[in-house]
Amino acid sequence: MTLIWLGVLFVFGGVLQMVFQPIWRGRLSGGRPLRSGRDTLEPERPGSGLEIKSNWPGLVLIALGGALLLAGAVI
Repeated sequence: MTLIWLGVLFVFGGVLQMVFQPIWRGRLSGGRPLRSGRDTLEPERPGSGLEIKSNWPGLVLIALGGALLLAGAVI
């Protein structure tokens, strides 16, 4: 039973880390000031900031939590 709760906490923590990573780093708006010719606030390259390179800790937490959930279900 303890493994299941620990797995749930790891998965939840990993998801929260991945969701808030762009906010903590301030990368939601592209990070560049507007140029004189642009009249929009949209970033130059599309994307939500959920990259594997910057979110590997969250992915590791989710994978570890999933393994603990499986181990708890088997035991």
